[in-house]
Amino acid sequence: MSYIVFFTLLLLITLLGVYVVIENNRKKAREAEKKIFNNRLKEITTHFKQRTAEYVDAKILRPKYAPKINAIVGNFFVVQAHTEANLTQLEVVSELFTRTVGTELGKCRVTGNTELLAEQLQYFVAELPSNGIAYNKDFYYEILPALITLIKTPDVPMNLEIDEEPLEDSAQSDNDNELGEQTKQQMLDARQRLTAS
Repeated sequence: MSYIVFFTLLLLITLLGVYVVIENNRKKAREAEKKIFNNRLKEITTHFKQRTAEYVDAKILRPKYAPKINAIVGNFFVVQAHTEANLTQLEVVSELFTRTVGTELGKCRVTGNTELLAEQLQYFVAELPSNGIAYNKDFYYEILPALITLIKTPDVPMNLEIDEEPLEDSAQSDNDNELGEQTKQQMLDARQRLTAS
């Protein structure tokens, strides 16, 4: 009988030891995942802020607007969960913004019209939310990508003749005019908000 009690105690101690080792390994794995997540977030945020500083140095963004643009990455997790999918979305929208502004900066340097890009960025900043709670899922998945498209400048300088372009069919021309009117209205709204603040 004493052998059965001894082996039972030995088995329980062994099971407890295995359980403690497994739990420690799980805890280490969770900590490692959290560390990787935080490092990735820090890398995205640092890259975005460095790009914003470059835009200030290139004089296409006023220094007073840099914190509002940096709020895009700074406020991402204010009302959203710390998940891999959300971090991926932050990476996508921050890359979309920096790539779009970089492309437009290159285009404006070729055309010699960096003031137009500076103005577009000014309107972009005017459209950004003023409180942290507005930086929600809808903003990052729908509103921000639409705002980023408004940064784009024309491919040809504004002073070139329109007659040089080939004639388009009237349906395409009407569609372009409608899109142009919407963009003009959004620009006017942004300009009014900018002058009001």
